[in-house]
Amino acid sequence: MVQFKELFQKKRKYATLPGVDRTVNRAGADGEIAAEDKPKREIPEGLMNKCPKCATIQFSKELDKNLKVCTACGYHFKLSAVERIQMIMDEGRFFEYDSEMVSVDPLEFPDYKNKYRKAVETTGMNDAVITGEGTIGGFPVVVAVMSFDFMGGSLGSVVGEKVTSAVEHAIQKGYPLIVFSTSGGARMQESILSLMQMAKTSAAIAQFNEKGGLFISVITDPTFGGVSASYAMLGDYIVAEPGAAFGFTGRRVIEQTIRQKLPDNFQTAEFNLKHGQVDMVVARKEMKSTLVRLLDLHVVKGELANGR
Repeated sequence: MVQFKELFQKKRKYATLPGVDRTVNRAGADGEIAAEDKPKREIPEGLMNKCPKCATIQFSKELDKNLKVCTACGYHFKLSAVERIQMIMDEGRFFEYDSEMVSVDPLEFPDYKNKYRKAVETTGMNDAVITGEGTIGGFPVVVAVMSFDFMGGSLGSVVGEKVTSAVEHAIQKGYPLIVFSTSGGARMQESILSLMQMAKTSAAIAQFNEKGGLFISVITDPTFGGVSASYAMLGDYIVAEPGAAFGFTGRRVIEQTIRQKLPDNFQTAEFNLKHGQVDMVVARKEMKSTLVRLLDLHVVKGELANGR
């Protein structure tokens, strides 16, 4: 079992802010008055956060205490895969699968290796998904958690293989499967190999369904492209966070294609709920308890009730 609380911590960075003292002036050679700078001050980078929806500025620590949900408007900030695991899994404990799996740049796409290496260095992850097992409310589960900060959560060969492997573990162990999706779509640097992951993951989930497995798909902001067109839409339950953007392609492309103006809330979790694309919209504070209730409906002493 792995404790994630201490992983991926980075050295604190500092931003330099020059201060200007308007009370001390000197006359320039041309007679103009110039202000002298105060000594520069150092403040921790990331001390404050500005809500992208309502522009409220909040202390980062207070935002973290509120599970990265804006206290003013309820906007749900993006979470990394590690942050979500800490919030959802019992005591943040988690046994990871396939942790060493990495992309080998199968098509030798220009500059892909550099972009991939930078993503690894920035996020501390080997690709855009973490998979493994643990317990939620005491119920053993297999989970796959995607992270948008790794190349936009793009679906590549590694993501497809890790999700498929997670499904196979769930079949073998008889555990429910929970996938937290966030993605901009297929990984263009892997071309057709990326698109093949849609069929691969969907076929694995079809086998899981035939075995009577319970699959809960959780949609987070944003989820588009190949992920939304494959496993994200195959859940027995499809749950979404408030305001999560969810669809196949973006608003601008659709509007240009149909030459019509779309509603302001088009492709949000609430819009999709109204039109039958998702089963429920659940706030982050209530996500774990909601998952526990769903598991409790179907799981009896580690086995699925009534074959589901």
